[in-house]
Amino acid sequence: MGVIMRILFICLLLVGKFRRQHIDASMKAKDCDKVMKSKQIYNLDSSCKDTNTFILDNPTEVKNICVEGKFDEKLQMTKSHKKFTVVKCVLKNEGTRKPRCQYDGNRLTNRYVAVACEDKLPVHFARDILVLDG
Repeated sequence: MGVIMRILFICLLLVGKFRRQHIDASMKAKDCDKVMKSKQIYNLDSSCKDTNTFILDNPTEVKNICVEGKFDEKLQMTKSHKKFTVVKCVLKNEGTRKPRCQYDGNRLTNRYVAVACEDKLPVHFARDILVLDG
């Protein structure tokens, strides 16, 4: 396999992982435990992730962050061009390992999101940013 093919393959894996871990248009705050477990979202050492954020939109809109968003020098990430609703799942029982992970979910509206992009595709969720309209 050539170098370019390997790079494309790695990018596709990262994009697939991003989509599985961070995009779910039908996610509800009360479903954090169930969704985190069904999507097998854990740290590499099988410990529970402290937090995980789901963007409540379709994959095309999220992908557009890397096309239409603006690179933020301070964050060193691309910030979305539009506001999203997200569900943030926060671990309740610190230091636990799968399958004992339990999460509190919070639905947050009016959020820009910041992601790392590779070849105009999102590969890492960095943070959500509250928009204060005023």
